[in-house]
Amino acid sequence: MNHDVVAAVAQAHRRDWARVLAATVRLTRDLDLGQECAQDAYAQALRTWPRTGVPDRPGAWLTTVARNRALDVLRHESVLRRNLPLLVTDETTPGPGEGGTDDDRLRLVFTCCHPALSRDAQVALTLRLVCGLSTVEVARAFLVPESTMAARLTRAKKKILAARIPYRVPSPDQLSERVGVVLDVVHLVFTTGHTAPVGTDLVRRDLVDSAVGLARMLHLLMPTDAGIAALLALLLLVDARQETRVSDAGRLVPLAEQDRARWDARQIGEGVALLTGALRRGPATRYAVEAAIAAVHAEAPSWAETDWTEIVGLYDVLRDRWPSPLVDLNRAVALGLRDGPQAGLDALEPLLAEPALAAYGYLSAARADFLRRLDRRAEAAQAYREALLLTDNSVERAFLTTRLAEVAPYGSA
Repeated sequence: MNHDVVAAVAQAHRRDWARVLAATVRLTRDLDLGQECAQDAYAQALRTWPRTGVPDRPGAWLTTVARNRALDVLRHESVLRRNLPLLVTDETTPGPGEGGTDDDRLRLVFTCCHPALSRDAQVALTLRLVCGLSTVEVARAFLVPESTMAARLTRAKKKILAARIPYRVPSPDQLSERVGVVLDVVHLVFTTGHTAPVGTDLVRRDLVDSAVGLARMLHLLMPTDAGIAALLALLLLVDARQETRVSDAGRLVPLAEQDRARWDARQIGEGVALLTGALRRGPATRYAVEAAIAAVHAEAPSWAETDWTEIVGLYDVLRDRWPSPLVDLNRAVALGLRDGPQAGLDALEPLLAEPALAAYGYLSAARADFLRRLDRRAEAAQAYREALLLTDNSVERAFLTTRLAEVAPYGSA
């Protein structure tokens, strides 16, 4: 197999999958058939490009092949398919050369994130259809067996047909509400990839790149939407630290110890510019406030010079407008870093009774760190053990184990 061709196909899959699938689904009005034809197009590329060379516009080539394949299938199955349920589409949809491609991708995103579907179904369909992850990869992101995820995806697609969920961009009066759901799904994809809940790697780059790519696509298609700009800003500002989060030896590097000179200055600049523009266009959204917090971290020259007062204040805004136990947890940590570890412990105390955080390892890890700083070693060791019980990522577990060894009596770690 020609390695250059394989690399070109892989790049085209990352860059163009959503565009190819969306344009094909608009023709087939059938998610499964569209997906099958898009996959056939990529397989055809692996067979054809070694002989003909990689085309100048791989995405356009793949779209043409996928749509031609779909037309062949539709012609052969025309009688049968008259009796099958199909996606509800707009009859006046523009063609691929008439500005329809971007609309197609928006249709696909909004269909996957329709409020009639459960949040798990929205995320799973987005990962599978829009991001192009395999069923195995989606199952891994949800920590479920492949067979379970395959059945979940099938049920979600059947519900789209049964409920006659339209394959179109919402009307202007529905757009703001529906965009919020899409942004929440994209953010969840990013956070799942930024710190993988399980596995040997801290980061799932496929999920992170898919989320950033989705946010970029939405911003390109809806450039005046402040909420989309704020989310993209947040993702870029957080991801700018990616190269320094794990050492060359594979060890987790806390934010306080990261080499800020290696942070992606271009990404930080783009994120700050997007955030500034979003704030000028309207009231601060949840993601704008979170992006502002990330910007304070990104622009601090060093850990010691971080403006914790501003960060605590931003968390106060976030907690007032979008209350959440996770916001309370992050605010408590910021408070402890501003006012000292005892203040942090005091702020964490009420959260120990919060059901939503009962199985959340970062609460125990935060307590452990404050207790370690106070030299309350036995209590810190117990908190680290609790955090280990609730942590499945190998890189995070190794870091917690090292911390536990620092505070536990000899031989008891």
